Amino acid sequence: MKLNHLYKFSVLGMLILILSSCANGNAEASKSSQEEAAPFQVATVPKKTVTAYTTYPTTIEGVINSEVRAKVSGYIQKVLVDEGEKVRKGQRLFQLETQTLSQDAAAAKANVNAAQVEVDKLIPLVEKNIISNVQLETAKAKLAQAKAGYNSVSATINYGTIKSPVDGFVGAIPYREGSLVSATSAKPLTTVSDIAKVYAYFSMNETDYLDFLQNTDGENLQKKIENFPNVELLLANGQTFQQQGTLETVTGQIDPNTGTVSFRAVFDNPNQLITNGNSGTIKVPIVYENAFVIPQSATYEQQGQVFVYKVSEDNKAVQSLIEISDKTSNLYVLKSGIEEGDKIVVKGITKLRNNTPIQPQEVPFDSIAKPVKTLFK
Repeated sequence: MKLNHLYKFSVLGMLILILSSCANGNAEASKSSQEEAAPFQVATVPKKTVTAYTTYPTTIEGVINSEVRAKVSGYIQKVLVDEGEKVRKGQRLFQLETQTLSQDAAAAKANVNAAQVEVDKLIPLVEKNIISNVQLETAKAKLAQAKAGYNSVSATINYGTIKSPVDGFVGAIPYREGSLVSATSAKPLTTVSDIAKVYAYFSMNETDYLDFLQNTDGENLQKKIENFPNVELLLANGQTFQQQGTLETVTGQIDPNTGTVSFRAVFDNPNQLITNGNSGTIKVPIVYENAFVIPQSATYEQQGQVFVYKVSEDNKAVQSLIEISDKTSNLYVLKSGIEEGDKIVVKGITKLRNNTPIQPQEVPFDSIAKPVKTLFK
């Protein structure tokens, strides 16, 4: 009997030890699992009103851009202005050599004088009926012809002084003193541009043009142009021009060679910062109101699709597909994939896999959505 009781107590003790060991093992495993969940910054996805931009290359021209050409052939005797100089309408720009023309003018003037003498001689003879009136009229016709010839030569001499057709600034001057120029010269003598206002020319492809027609208010093309938002100009040095531009004209026809439609915007240019021939980029704004936005840095791509890691109720990072409408400098504007109140991982997403346990550390959205400053260009 004593041996049976001793045996029972021994078995019971062993069972208690085994159960205790299992309980401790489960507790340690649970504790180890919690310790493995690393901390990650998360943020609630907000709705915001943001502005994105569609960009198009552009070329700049002065509102008035007048080529200056010679009307007669001749050698340039004097260049009276310099490149970049501001000139007024009618101001002399070039002087052509007109010595030969002056000789022609002297001969033409002599012909006028001779014809005038002939007319003066015949008038009293006609009055005395010595000769017929027909001879006098013939002499008068020759006088008129001589005067016309002289006037033509004089006008040609005047063409030797080349003047500015408009107010503006002188462009490049490819010809200098001693150069032979004519009305058929390949290049103009210069170009005078009025750059108080400038035109920016850009083109939209067929898809963007259809979006413009369908998404801009107005019952016809002219009304749509009037309702189009102001555009911005990004200069070649990466700086945004201080003046905003307004859309003025649209061709409304697709160029069969390029598949694009031409647009023209106008900008005030009070300080003449931009000039004829400048290049840049037109920025057309698109406003998204009350849209979900997320930092681009909180996303990753996989097989051409974009994903984020949402935070589940049991604190796991769950891979979630999103659809993007547009993007700004550092934010994606979402079309789908996020719902009100969703939280996403915003830092360290490269360390995660689907359904990874995490310790969420919520941070304000604006603290991780600030634009990154450019340190080097």
